This record gives sequence, C-alpha cells and structure tokens, in this order.
Amino acid sequence: MLILAGSAGCSGSSGGSDRPGQAPPVRLVAYDGCAALHKELRQATADRVGPFGLSDAPALRGLPEDGMALRKGPQAAEAAPGRPPRHSTTNAHERAADEPDLVKTDGRRIVTLAGGELTVIDPAAREITHTLDLPGSGGRGDGRLLLSGDRVLVLDEQTPMIPFERRAIPGGGAASPRPPAPPRPTTRLTLVDVSGAPKVVGTMTTDADYLDARQSGSTVRVVLKSEPDIRFPGGDGGKAATDANRRAVNKAPLDAWLPAFQVDDGDGGPAKRYRTPCDQVSRPSSYAGSSMVSVLTFDLSKGLGDPQAIGVTAGGTTVYGNGKSLYVTGTPPRPFMPKPRERRPAEVRTDVYKFDVSGTGRPRYVASGSVTGSLLNQYSMSEHDGRLRLATTTGRFARAEKPSQSSVYVLAQDGSSLDQVGRIDGLGKGERIHSVRFIGTTGYVVTFRQTDPLYVLDLKDPRRPRLTGELKITGYSAYLHPTRDGKLLGVGQDADLTGRTNGLQVSLFDVSGEPRRISDYKLPGARSQSEFEPHAFLYWPDSGLTVIPVNGRSDEGNGALALKVTGSSITKAGTVRHPGGYRGTGIRRSLIVGGTLWTFSGRGARATDAATLKSTAWLPFG
Repeated sequence: MLILAGSAGCSGSSGGSDRPGQAPPVRLVAYDGCAALHKELRQATADRVGPFGLSDAPALRGLPEDGMALRKGPQAAEAAPGRPPRHSTTNAHERAADEPDLVKTDGRRIVTLAGGELTVIDPAAREITHTLDLPGSGGRGDGRLLLSGDRVLVLDEQTPMIPFERRAIPGGGAASPRPPAPPRPTTRLTLVDVSGAPKVVGTMTTDADYLDARQSGSTVRVVLKSEPDIRFPGGDGGKAATDANRRAVNKAPLDAWLPAFQVDDGDGGPAKRYRTPCDQVSRPSSYAGSSMVSVLTFDLSKGLGDPQAIGVTAGGTTVYGNGKSLYVTGTPPRPFMPKPRERRPAEVRTDVYKFDVSGTGRPRYVASGSVTGSLLNQYSMSEHDGRLRLATTTGRFARAEKPSQSSVYVLAQDGSSLDQVGRIDGLGKGERIHSVRFIGTTGYVVTFRQTDPLYVLDLKDPRRPRLTGELKITGYSAYLHPTRDGKLLGVGQDADLTGRTNGLQVSLFDVSGEPRRISDYKLPGARSQSEFEPHAFLYWPDSGLTVIPVNGRSDEGNGALALKVTGSSITKAGTVRHPGGYRGTGIRRSLIVGGTLWTFSGRGARATDAATLKSTAWLPFG
C-alpha cells in the first residue's frame, strides 16, 4: 500500500472524537459524477480565494524536513557464476518499496544522472560505457532514477521563471508590477532502455508538482500534487479583487482542477493526453479541497501508456510505502480570512489516506484517519502487522503559551476508517522531533532543543505503547539506522549545553536495555547531507563500513567520510575525495559493488578499494 501524509493548522476542529486530543475521523468519499465534482471543486476554491488569488493553505511552519532511508553494505563474498556481485541498494525506508535516487545499480551496471546527462558505468571494467543527454532534465537538481531490468525511469521537475507584468495605474502615473501568478511546474518522466546504447522509449509530462514515487518490481507509483490552473484577474486588494477572483473560479472548467498527463510512447505516433476519470476522484468526508493529489501507475516493462490516475481533492506532503500499502497525508485547507489576527490559534492535524497497491493496476482506496500534530518526514510512519504507527509534534516550539510535545499513535483499520487504538504522549516537552525510526515492535524518537533525549518505546501491545528508556546527551541525531548486531547508529550534530550546534556527530547506541551511547565520532564544524537525505547514507553490514558525505571548514571536513562500525566502537577509516578546483568535493552518493566502494559527485565517479580505501579509478563526467 502507499501512504501520503501532510499536516496543517486548522481553526478549531470539525466533527467529534471519542478520545481527548484525538483528531476527528476522516474518510474518503467518491463523487457522484463530473457535475458534482466540478461543483464542489469550484465551491472549495472560491472559499480560499482572496484579493491576490488562492490563500495560503498549509500547515505548521518552521518544522524542517529531515530526510531518511536503508542500505546494505564491503568485503562481499564472490558472486556465484552468472550472478552479479553483492552490491548495496538505495537506502530506502522499506525493503519492498524502492525510492528514486541519483544513482542506481543492479551489480552489473551503474546508472547515474548528473547535469542532465545519463551515464552508464561498467563496474567490473571500471569504465563509462554509454552516455545520453536528456533535454529538459536537471530542473531541480539532477532528477531521480528508478531501475527495473533494462529500463530506467528518470523523474525530473522544472519550475519556469516568473515573468512580471506591468499594469497601468488608473488616472495615469507609472505602471506597477502585477503580482506574479504562482509558477506552474513541469514534471517530466522519461523512460530509457539501457539494454544497449541508451535510448528514450517514452515520456510523460504534466504541469502537476512531483511529490514522490515508490517502486515494487516493475510497477511504479508516482505521486503528484497540483493547484487549480486558474488565471486570477486580481487587483489592488480588497473586496472587489476578491469578488473578481471568485468569478474567475466560477467560470473555470473542470479541467482546471484535473491535471493533464501527456504521454509519448516513443513509437513515433502522436502524443496522447489523459486526465483522471471523475469516478476515480475522492474527497475527505470532513471537507472539500481545492487542490489535488494524483497517484499514477506505470509498468516499466510495458512502457509509458495510460497512467491509470486516481485523485484525492486534498493536499499532500509526505509519502510512505511498503510495497503493499501506500499512505499519503493530506492537508485540510484554510478558507480565506480577511483579518488573520482574529483567527483562533491553529490546531495542527495530519490526515492520512491509505491505498492498497498490492496489485499492478490502479491503487484502491481502503481507509483514512487523522491524528493531532505534524509529521517530520516519512520515517515518522511505519506499518507493522497491519497497524500504522505515527510520531507527531504538537504545540509551539520554544513558546510558553502552548509548549511543544510529541506523541506516538497506533492506528488500526476498521472498515474504511483508520482508528486510534494506542497512543503515548509527553515526549520532548518544549522540543520537537528531529528523527524517528520504527524497527519491528520498537520505536525510537529523538527530540531536541538543548539536549538530545533518545526515547525507546515498546510497541508490542499496540493498545498500550510504553516508554521503556530515555537517554539525554548533548546534540541530536537527525537520522537513525539499525546495525547488523542490533545497535543503533545516529548521524546528526554535536551541541553545547545551550543547544548551539558545533559539528558532525555520529553516535553508536546500545538499545538492548536502558539506552546508552557506547561510542561516537565527531568532526567539528562539519555537516553531512545524510542528516536530511538518507539516500546519502551507506552502511555495509558485511564489514561495518559506513560512508557519509561531509562538508566543513577544513580539508578534513570535505569528502566522503568512511567509518568502521563494530558492535562496540566507531573509528575513522579514511576520507575519499574527488578532484576539483573548488573547496569541497561535492560527493553526494556512495555504493558498494563487490569489493569496490563507488562515490559520485557532479564531476564524476571514483572507484576505491573498500578494504584499503586506495583509489582504483576516476571516471570524469561530461
């Protein structure tokens, strides 16, 4: 299944709740046809319109998203004849749901994307075998890849520049700039066959905003979000401008809300346009949204055809998938309010929509629920034995009137509803969550303001979650990763007693009883991309080699830091660097193929002996 998650501030609550502090129940309701869908979309959009267009609908500000994910890791045994050598995979949250990333490998080849160019590497020969320019890629960064057999799916998004228009001022005078319309992103999916020289065999483009994707086998689910495509006349503010914008909403056709998906299947024929069928669009039962979350389905072995889109008239911010379920969190919209200071303090809420993606066709909506609080990222969610665990933060961080605190919820499906069956509150009062990891029936939550409480939760009885341990140390872990022998690795920042951070800190925790830190490695003045992007983290359990990209104030703090992690210690093995005429190597990813450590930057790829860290090849890009 696949899960999308989003959090938002709501003025008051709608509906009731049978538990104190529990958010009202949420269900999805199908529309009775295109006319009903069009009517409700117009009304929901008109409610959000102000003098300058759609009002800001979102949620909790100031809670940054860290990233997270998983890997294998050198010294691999020799591969059996005909089989690829042992190799690492993308550090994804769940083993059965691969995630898009900059680099992919199947052990026989490595495929990477940098500067709009797809590069295929033969890791055995340590050479670049093919390259392919991908026009239009590289809009936000360098895009992301998914690999299935001989097919590579490139997912990329571009946001055009915003032109300013001049308006004449009534009565003469200098023209003033018109407030720019929100930029319309272009999401582009490019399917490439890499069985020989790479060639494009299909593309899909849409003006919807790319959110995330998950892959199981050759089936890929792509999650998009979009706002209505309406040109608001606007004005100089005030009621007249608001009225004009609402008239524009009431004249807009249904297609303004349903994004188009233009597919070129690569056979030389005309491109085909698809939209979500009205009977495949649903809305939360408690409100009608104006934005749209779309979930597309592709079988990479068959090419890009009808994306089999389904839609939910809600916002979306976070996606979690485990191969059988897909969860998407939604954002309840706020109506436009001319006098914001009269608004009551917002209560943060996360609505969760669950879809069954165990098949290969369209996802099937099965249930929805809601919890109080804001999610950090996808690692704040985990499904175990059919129950969903979520960790959220509520209240105002570092404010006295309603200090923040964090909770862990357990939701169980009952028909079409995700009902709260267990909950524990009071974690990190006055702080916010910096990282979460659920491993089996145990949960780990890190909160931080001045010191780092690492909380250990027993979730064996989902109806009675228990706090079984707490460790306070300076600094915090922004990413948590399990080790081969049951320890827990944390990558984050060291800090002084006031909470001021002062450099990279990698910690090894023994969580077999009362949690304790048994070893650490610190690099003053440095940070790592792994703190907010788990795909940048590599742990190879065969040898304990752990590799993270670092950047800092000194040469020591730039490159790919290689650590040796055992059951009781963390020691530095060395640093891999890439050539370059600027400070900082820009290394972004690393992986293992056989006994070789590969590191990747925008400049090229380096092959390094994983045991000795001696360079064996440098392959420049471009």
